[in-house]
Amino acid sequence: MADIKAFRGIRPRPDLAGRIAALPYDVYNRKEALAEVEKEPLSFLKIDRAETQFPDTVGTYEDCVYEKAKETLWDMKAKGAFIQDETPCCYLYELTMNGRSQTGIVACASIDDYHSQVIKKHENTREEKELDRIRHVDTCNAQTGPIFLAYRSRGEVTALVAQAKQQKPVYDFISPDGIGHRVWVIEDREQIEQLESAFGKIQEIYIADGHHRAASAVKVGEKRRAEHPGYTGKEEFNYFLAVLFPDEELSILDYNRVIKDLNGNTPCELLEKIQGDFSVEKREEPVRPTKKGEFGMYLEGTWYLLRVKPEVVSEDPVKGLDVSILQDRLLQPILGIQNPKTDARIDFVGGIRGLKELERRVAEDCMAAFSLYPTSIGELFAVADAGRLMPPKSTWFEPKLRSGLFIHEI
Repeated sequence: MADIKAFRGIRPRPDLAGRIAALPYDVYNRKEALAEVEKEPLSFLKIDRAETQFPDTVGTYEDCVYEKAKETLWDMKAKGAFIQDETPCCYLYELTMNGRSQTGIVACASIDDYHSQVIKKHENTREEKELDRIRHVDTCNAQTGPIFLAYRSRGEVTALVAQAKQQKPVYDFISPDGIGHRVWVIEDREQIEQLESAFGKIQEIYIADGHHRAASAVKVGEKRRAEHPGYTGKEEFNYFLAVLFPDEELSILDYNRVIKDLNGNTPCELLEKIQGDFSVEKREEPVRPTKKGEFGMYLEGTWYLLRVKPEVVSEDPVKGLDVSILQDRLLQPILGIQNPKTDARIDFVGGIRGLKELERRVAEDCMAAFSLYPTSIGELFAVADAGRLMPPKSTWFEPKLRSGLFIHEI
């Protein structure tokens, strides 16, 4: 059963929340992160990406960068830009995009649940990507980026959330990208216990986004346990910062592919080979698939609608994913993309960028593009429940959680 707990959150002073809140650290490269910090000096990126406070001659992963992150965080708290709640609280975080809202419960999740598979994963992590966040969390003595978790909606939790939202939010702002953000503090002990009890009846929760951040937080917790062999399990380092959303409120966007060459095929040869497993229809307009099993292909300035033939569809939770069908039936056998994780001939374009971005990439540096129907949250759950892994770049969640609104001191 899921173990979540309240914590004494460190969070922005209300009048500064909109200025401090920032997109996740891994959304930006160094140059882009620096531009954001120059535009907004209070941006949490100056902590999440502290290399922005150094000249380019200082490497991103040097010791001084992590020390600067720690110094900046605790200096901002000392000067009142961040405040800390006096008692352990849970929080509600509502994001609104294009008129659609989703509300998550901000709490701490258990690293033991992560190990026991109560918290289920659907993606592998790479050690080199974990090391940066391990050092960041360990040096700052705080988790600064929440993990995006999902659970199957329960009426009991929905009612508790609705009750808590009757009070006035402590934050209510619109970020520069047009996303609405509202936050409520749940400090009533009875309400907190009801939430913790409700999640205690949930058998599994799922990492929707943030696998590397989760793995890093867990490894810091394990390190602290080794440093404190008499630990009781109640210490803050036994938990990591999370926002838990009900599945029915979540939206996954398409995660599209662009290919830099045709593996020696001419466009005509490619079209002919594709017809072994797909029907092909030429279209006058850009193709955004409307259901599972449909794909758009942009080739030589023309869009095509591809439909996978029924006889090649699999009931397997991984092989039946559209991203797997495209990979196994087209990208690998015809275009020679053996490993999409490492092949430099393929790139991935989040659906938030739209189909025009696929056309632009083909015009500039690619030969073909493929648009996909979004993976569903049900498919994500099915893969995780089977103990399997999704292909890389299978899901694109929007809107993105902001960093800097909630900090968990460990």
